[in-house]
Amino acid sequence: MSQTITITRPDDWHLHLRDDDMLRAVLPETARHFGRAIIMPNLVPPVVTANDATAYRSRVMAALPERSQFQPLMTLYLTDHTDAADVTAAHADGLITAVKLYPAGATTNSASGVTDIKHVMPVLEKMAEIGCPLCIHGEVTGADIDIFDREAVFIDTVLDPLRHTLPELKIISEHITTKNGVDYVMSADRNLAATITTHHLIINRNHLFVGGIKPHYFCLPIAKREHHRLALRRAATSGDARFFLGTDSAPHTDPNKESACGCAGVFSATNTMSCLAHVFEEDDALDQLERFASLNGPAYYGLATNHDTLTLVKSSTPVDYPVSIETNAGNVTVFNPGFPLYWRVV
Repeated sequence: MSQTITITRPDDWHLHLRDDDMLRAVLPETARHFGRAIIMPNLVPPVVTANDATAYRSRVMAALPERSQFQPLMTLYLTDHTDAADVTAAHADGLITAVKLYPAGATTNSASGVTDIKHVMPVLEKMAEIGCPLCIHGEVTGADIDIFDREAVFIDTVLDPLRHTLPELKIISEHITTKNGVDYVMSADRNLAATITTHHLIINRNHLFVGGIKPHYFCLPIAKREHHRLALRRAATSGDARFFLGTDSAPHTDPNKESACGCAGVFSATNTMSCLAHVFEEDDALDQLERFASLNGPAYYGLATNHDTLTLVKSSTPVDYPVSIETNAGNVTVFNPGFPLYWRVV
């Protein structure tokens, strides 16, 4: 007999859609299951101003499938030269939901990011004043810091001092990957939350390296040791309101992933809900899936939950989800969790 669960329609609080042909190909994969998503601004060139965000939102809306009710929640890309007045106006108009801080050089298309937190303090002070959330890619980029330690060092040297300086700034520590990140969020009683990706709940660094390099598991922040993955699982399945879903689904064409210097990013929009149902069932926490995917995020952002629902059914045969998505820019491989999925969205 099949098993069925129905939850409030989920949202994705960290999503990459890219642009042009890639945008048109991958957006339906998210719009099929999710009501809203925080749209990342790291295009080339990045979405830096309100005018940029307006234009990008128009392109997203034009790419939506007919009759789709999906809502893109736009963000601005924080640079050393961001205009606080422009951020204020964009937030007041409802054009943007948050501002994204990329440390310069931390990940894909982050070259225009923040070189020193001191350079953007006037903008952050204004954001704290007006209640505009800050989404942070929480890694340092110094060549002397091991890639597996970047998140922990960022917490100690950047995030914690920032929160002490601006306690009223509402922060989302995006795609945390370590027990350090989990513990730090749990130590905060206000104005700090974290997103957790689908793939970081499933893979550790062995999946990336053992038996040969697996380029489609390469992401930034990079997957860590098993005890970090288990800490993420405990946080996600706990029901704690400070943790919610941000897939960080990030499409790259296969040649760009499989090259001598492959791009970082895992494309999981297609099968995230099936993967999550598997994880939460495995951890005997299906009753917490709705909180993680549908309720905690809107609550933290001060938004209403979606009005409709999403139903998943578990069957006796595996879900036949596509291995890749065809785009005019090239094929994009869908995240492979490494085990069969029996939950499907209906």
